[in-house]
Amino acid sequence: MGLTATYLFPTDANQQKIAEQHALGLTIGSWTDIPHLEQEQLKKHKGEVISVEKGELKDTVKIFYPSANFSADLPAILTTVYGKLSFFEGYELIDMDFDADLLGKFPGPRFGTKGIREQLGVYDRPLLKAIFKGVMGKDLKFFSSQLEDLLAGGIDLIKDDEILFENELTPFLKRITTAKEIIHNHYENTGARALYAVNLSGRTHELHEKAEQAAELGANALLFNVHAYGLDALQGLRENNNVGLPILAHSALSGVLAGQAGHGYSYSLLVGKLTRLIGGDLSLYPSPYGNVAIPLSDALAINQALTEENGFEQTFSVPSAGIHPGMVPQLVNDFGDNLVVNAGGGIFGHSDGPTAGAQAFRAAIDASVQKISLQEAAKTSKPLQQAITQWGVIEPN
Repeated sequence: MGLTATYLFPTDANQQKIAEQHALGLTIGSWTDIPHLEQEQLKKHKGEVISVEKGELKDTVKIFYPSANFSADLPAILTTVYGKLSFFEGYELIDMDFDADLLGKFPGPRFGTKGIREQLGVYDRPLLKAIFKGVMGKDLKFFSSQLEDLLAGGIDLIKDDEILFENELTPFLKRITTAKEIIHNHYENTGARALYAVNLSGRTHELHEKAEQAAELGANALLFNVHAYGLDALQGLRENNNVGLPILAHSALSGVLAGQAGHGYSYSLLVGKLTRLIGGDLSLYPSPYGNVAIPLSDALAINQALTEENGFEQTFSVPSAGIHPGMVPQLVNDFGDNLVVNAGGGIFGHSDGPTAGAQAFRAAIDASVQKISLQEAAKTSKPLQQAITQWGVIEPN
């Protein structure tokens, strides 16, 4: 029982021997021979090289680690399989495959794609999410006005900016109660539901109390900067039944962990597989064609990890940054049904205001699902026509 870690090692003619040394060193070995190590200990705890696949610049190495070596939590697991190797230049951890027993120790999303669609009552299209913008230094009146404008435009979800923390003008708890009332009134008037992901922040030891307060006051989602706190912090929130809210996992800081060429984690492992296993209902990460872009191959690999069959609910993909309505056909083409279209500037930058900006996105989403060109859809949507005039259209590849 255990897990198999997949790495990229700098290519070497003696890679099999190097891999075996690491497998020993990361489990029961040392840089010196220790005579009193017993054979039974070796059998139970020794790492095993599963395969070495030669490449031009990098070799793919798979090493098996027995479950007897670590407790069933990510801090222990990551320290075992990558703690020491992370100091070696050019060594990347790109995947981990868990056996069924170990996989069962993780909770997965509480809601996931299916549960969030059920909460919103939206099943036949990608969702639209907005980001509060320009709220730094503004009060709750400004916050309320933005939320009302966005709801009028047809958004399904809205989140705080990840850099909006506790402050006197828009306090955490006041944001929750204010948004709850506005969203409720919107539902009463239109029948449309919406989720607001409030940014859960502060000292780590405060998080659970704040999250429970948020739930008691009627919050219906949380935004969490998972890599600032660590993966295990998100898992703890997911497993707290006194919270019980959808969690939008923001990938801020993952660039230094997974975005460094030839080092660190793969995006698909860190922002995809692990974020899903520990309970992220939505995973937000840079799109491959915005103003903060990651390679398309990485973005698609994240989406695959969020959706592939593994016994857990799927996690929504939220590719972000620099998104405008003209990109929606490409987004739908690349990410399919498991997509939340996420926009800030592409909504608030619309020349006719944020309500029109949201309407332009909704028109673009509907057209893309129906396989109608945006130019054709714009004939019956003035907001979309204006967005195309401002930003153009990216034709899907």
